[in-house]
Amino acid sequence: MRDFKKLQKEIGTDFKDEQLLVNAFVHRSYLNENSEFQEHNERLEFLGDAVLELVTTEFLYKNYPNPEGDLTNWRSALVKTETISDVSGKLGFEDYLFLSRGESKSKGRARQLILANCFEAVIGAIYLDKGYGEAKKFITKHLLKLLDEILEKKLYVDPKSLLQELAQRKESITPRYDVLSETGPDHKRIFKIGVFLNEKKIGEGEGASKQLAQQAAAEDALKSYK
Repeated sequence: MRDFKKLQKEIGTDFKDEQLLVNAFVHRSYLNENSEFQEHNERLEFLGDAVLELVTTEFLYKNYPNPEGDLTNWRSALVKTETISDVSGKLGFEDYLFLSRGESKSKGRARQLILANCFEAVIGAIYLDKGYGEAKKFITKHLLKLLDEILEKKLYVDPKSLLQELAQRKESITPRYDVLSETGPDHKRIFKIGVFLNEKKIGEGEGASKQLAQQAAAEDALKSYK
């Protein structure tokens, strides 16, 4: 049972129109099997994405004197799919999603995208219901606090580049990426890729393209390879 009153307490926002919040969790696929909702969350996601970018950009501009290139990289690290899907997970958003039977079984990158899109849709719903100030408060509380960790661990650097830099400095080895498996139909392919130093696998990741899977594998490797 989805308790949206409880969720509002979790995220710190009391909605005047609770249906806006509910709509933020309705995936397009759900409408194909159910008629209780008339609208999915993609329009809210579209709005929330713009609000998220503005709030993040404003925060970086006001608080850091760094050049544009630095700020752009930091913003990308903050608003990328992996970051905001992790925040969604910590807030328990997964328990509130309305998904089709097929999408409810999705894992890996596909589920990350659903959670990331939901996070942006929630921002859109907050913006419509409570205004820019409340949306900014939500983003600041749950996302912008991650910047210190991103800077400390250099998570704004492309993970493949960072892994290569570390491996070459420590062992004079260039990481190798091998496809471990390919699953799913042609239009919805999922690649699993392993990253190796010589013959030792140090990480693996999945993605809807080889490039995305390689990035995920590099991120996985960086968790233990320091």
